[in-house]
Amino acid sequence: MTKLSPTDIPSFATTQLALLDAELKAELSETDALLSSHTPTALARAGLAILNLNVSSIRTGLGGKTVVELALDSAVVTKGEKADIPEHGIRTGDIVSLQEQPAGSAKKTEKRELVKKGAEGVVLRVRRENVEIVLDKEDADVPSGNKLWIVKLANDVTYKRMNQTMSRLQKFQEQEHTPLMHVLFGQASPTPPPSDNNDPSSPLHNLTWNDPSLNNSQKEAIRFALGSREIACIWGPPGTGKTHTLIELILQMLKQNLRLLVCGPSNIAVDNIVERLASHKVPMIRLGHPARLLPSVLNHSLDVLTRTSDAAALVQDVRKEMDEKQGSIRKTRNAKERRQVYAELKDLRKEFRERERGCVDNLVKGSKVVLATLHGAGGFHLRNQEFDVVIVDEASQALEAQCWVPLLWVKATKLILAGDHLQLPPTIKSLNSKEAKASKKKDVKKGKAEEEGKNNAEPSVKPAGGSMTLETTLFDRLLALHGPSIQRMLTTQYRMHETIMRFPSDQLYESKLIAADSVKERLLKDLPYEVQETDDTREPLVFWDTQGGDFPEKTEDEEIGKGSSKGMSLGDSKSNEAEAALVKLHVGNLIDAGVKAEDIAVITPYNAQLAMLSQMLKESFPGIELGSVDGFQGREKEAVVVSLVRSNAEHEVGFLGEKRRLNGKYEPSQHVLINQYCYVMMAVNNEQCQRHDTHAAHDTLRTGGIA
Repeated sequence: MTKLSPTDIPSFATTQLALLDAELKAELSETDALLSSHTPTALARAGLAILNLNVSSIRTGLGGKTVVELALDSAVVTKGEKADIPEHGIRTGDIVSLQEQPAGSAKKTEKRELVKKGAEGVVLRVRRENVEIVLDKEDADVPSGNKLWIVKLANDVTYKRMNQTMSRLQKFQEQEHTPLMHVLFGQASPTPPPSDNNDPSSPLHNLTWNDPSLNNSQKEAIRFALGSREIACIWGPPGTGKTHTLIELILQMLKQNLRLLVCGPSNIAVDNIVERLASHKVPMIRLGHPARLLPSVLNHSLDVLTRTSDAAALVQDVRKEMDEKQGSIRKTRNAKERRQVYAELKDLRKEFRERERGCVDNLVKGSKVVLATLHGAGGFHLRNQEFDVVIVDEASQALEAQCWVPLLWVKATKLILAGDHLQLPPTIKSLNSKEAKASKKKDVKKGKAEEEGKNNAEPSVKPAGGSMTLETTLFDRLLALHGPSIQRMLTTQYRMHETIMRFPSDQLYESKLIAADSVKERLLKDLPYEVQETDDTREPLVFWDTQGGDFPEKTEDEEIGKGSSKGMSLGDSKSNEAEAALVKLHVGNLIDAGVKAEDIAVITPYNAQLAMLSQMLKESFPGIELGSVDGFQGREKEAVVVSLVRSNAEHEVGFLGEKRRLNGKYEPSQHVLINQYCYVMMAVNNEQCQRHDTHAAHDTLRTGGIA
């Protein structure tokens, strides 16, 4: 990695603002195109909408906001079946619009009118049987009608927070730059860790481990992070126990009476840490709304603590009165009565917020460990609060501007990043837009290779120290600035059979990964329940070659056709019907051998393929989990089938060509969390790959992988 020069801070912030603006425009453009061009049914097939919903309850949530609970309309549920919401891609934290569902015969003017009457909000919780949405506007009228639907919108909220943060950084005067900022921009070198651990003032003095099962690389990473003065990067390749290591680190820091802010780019990343800390009886508070509904998470969430703490009684009477007012809205006889109720609700909300803010301030200030998403760490609850250390998990999955949210809005002197820069960076839509691709091709034709980054979707402003895109994470940049001296690597992995591990270890990690004894030879036939030994269950890694005329991919634009069950018209999203049939056949073989459906996951990088697989597998194999490679993050399964979809005469694989995608997505990794064993079915189509079948499963990919 080429070492970067010190970075000019105002120039860096200016570049980030321009890049963020281009990215937001690309995301809004994509969303607008989808919503304006496609029917609700097509959007539902794409995972971007949920249809046929009814309001099951309305209540008052945190901040006096209205929470609407939606469940499947009983009229569309077959008698005797569970009223589970169909497979979709809407997640906690998504921005959605709640609208009355248009009839199939509705005209464009009628649809536009329904959109105007709709209400926007944020998804609070997603369950199989219902979805909860927090409405943005306090006086928003919940849409009425026989059937409602929700559709995912572009999330500009996080961009507003990142823009606000970068604008603040841009305007900082030199005297406002902290010692930590000087190190983070290469204007100063990190302070060397203490060399004398016998010194009572050393953070490593008399260090005793809470978890005796830690391996040597984990212990070394913890020692390094404790001893570092300003920054430390914990490099956690797939399955090496990165979160396990962070939990021990947090416990050690609490022994030293340090106050910690723990963040991650997603709710899943943060909740995972909350769950693990809960077993150690750590007093903590989780800001935001936990995505997982386990009691161990809920009991520490701000939402619950403002209801159950001693100070909570002050707000409960107002909340109860607001709920009663919400419930009376449906009983109003005319618009005048409804306006009167809304006016009373407005006054109650003002009183509620004042009481609740006092309650929240006391709770947050009294907590030694505060956990939040990176975006959530910029909320008013934490503004200017002091912490000794900020810890960012999954740092290589976060935009750098996201990481600056906690660093700029709270006061902290030390930063610890945990992640893996050799797995996939954040997905950047502006780099893959049609305008960006067309401009790049044009520059190449003119022989202006040095101008490739200056396309319609990327600003030309560059920070001191070299050009970058939003794919350059803080983790990447710090390693480029300071080199390996600021990081420690975890080397023992507990997730994969040794055969699955071999490719990423050799190609990306200098053959440093070691498979733990508990997983290195474990197969499907060794599961703790009866599984027959077959060609499928005795092999840890199987490749099915689908390159050729019998397995052609299809772009969804080719599938457009009104009334077609396949026609989702999702633009560039791709599907492969023959490959989906092969997946179904193979899943059937596994289940026939005795593998439980709930122990199997099928994942794919394309939404169109996910929709097709859902139609083919859900009914036949109840309990199986389907997901996109991104959406599967945080899940654990014994057998994972990966459908790569691509198969064409030009041997093009598009965005799958990124080597880190093979490591970060298709090999078991932080995105596909496999406990002890992984069975991977890869539909490989590139000529740079060797061809594999079930009888040659121990062969390995040649150098180059999917390119």
